[in-house]
Amino acid sequence: MDESTGRSVAAYLRREGHDVHTVTESQPGAADKAVLEQAVSEDRILITNDKDFGELVYRRRWEHRGILLLRLRDERSSNKVRMVKVVMTQVGDRLRDHYVVATEAGIRIRE
Repeated sequence: MDESTGRSVAAYLRREGHDVHTVTESQPGAADKAVLEQAVSEDRILITNDKDFGELVYRRRWEHRGILLLRLRDERSSNKVRMVKVVMTQVGDRLRDHYVVATEAGIRIRE
């Protein structure tokens, strides 16, 4: 999980039984390239609020194992957790190897 997402989302996912690795805990301030490379090497889905990962994946064609981009108007922790719950409930089984964008208005999935 990228630093921009916050600790509350990590805590929620851990309570739900997911193995969560956060940039905040392991490598604060890491460059996006390093974050994405680590996610790939550990076969992890990356959760972020940073649109720059779309640039890396689509324009530069960098490898990934799945990215969930939270594009939220309301950046409060409670809203981030709420949206992650929605994503996990509705499309959690489709996160692997897809680029998923979640907004308050809906969820888009791209291969």
